[in-house]
Amino acid sequence: MANKFMGASLYVPANHKNLLAIANGELLPNARSLIFCTEDAVSEEALGYALFNLQLTLENMHPSCRADRFVRVRNTDVLKRVLAMHGSEKLTGFVIPKASAENFHDYFEMVRDTKHLLMPTLETAEVFCDDAMRDLRSILLAPEVKPRILALRIGGNDLLALLGLRRPRSVSIYQTPLGSVIAKLVVIFKPHGFELTAPVFEYLDLPELLDQEVIQDLAHGLVGKTAIHPDQIEEIECHYRVSNSDMESASAILNVNSPAVFKMHNAMCEIATHKAWAIRTLERSELFGQHSHDVSLPVNEEQNASY
Repeated sequence: MANKFMGASLYVPANHKNLLAIANGELLPNARSLIFCTEDAVSEEALGYALFNLQLTLENMHPSCRADRFVRVRNTDVLKRVLAMHGSEKLTGFVIPKASAENFHDYFEMVRDTKHLLMPTLETAEVFCDDAMRDLRSILLAPEVKPRILALRIGGNDLLALLGLRRPRSVSIYQTPLGSVIAKLVVIFKPHGFELTAPVFEYLDLPELLDQEVIQDLAHGLVGKTAIHPDQIEEIECHYRVSNSDMESASAILNVNSPAVFKMHNAMCEIATHKAWAIRTLERSELFGQHSHDVSLPVNEEQNASY
């Protein structure tokens, strides 16, 4: 889990009939992050069976798998029940629903003595209050807590519901009131070392709009996006691949022999301000690869051009 980028995280209802095969990578082997959901994807009436199905899965799933495996718990009671299941130690961690400064302690105390990572979900009315988010940030910055926080997940549908809205089919989430909210969460949390993931895109027949939204996710520095269908995994992660031009620029910026400022691919490269971007670009390339179709000029030829 050293690499900060997550890519697509596929939500799978915990009552799914093929949960074990998915957890073991026998089905959907291209998934790199799986979230077994006991919350919104499971009705109250189906919760008992979902937990039974999850228990059988944890008992029988392989200890290791290509995918990181999480459980999105419904509440602290469900977290307690999952932690008591044989095989829960095989999980990478848990997604905490409706995380806030008021309830995070209750969740954290239950996993304090485990190795599980946490992904709190920001999806309550407190998200609209800067002071409330700073209070949560202070709690998450505690030395015993911060290393356990893999990322903060932005719960777009819940936040829109609080405004009486549903995302329209004609624009990305960044053209709704949540656009400014996402930007605010980025500036509140990212400078302090926390990563954030993007809201779900709920329409399966609008791939072009999904493309636009993932590009905007990356422009905001978000490291992953929830997928609600296996077909969305590649649609999301193709945008995480690095272009040859970005790869060359990043490599040149990190080259100790490069000047402080230089021109490459018709853009200014400034080592002092672009180093962090360059490091993250190489991390993305290591995890997701490069676009094979991008054609660019050799590094040395452009690096010699003056700014």
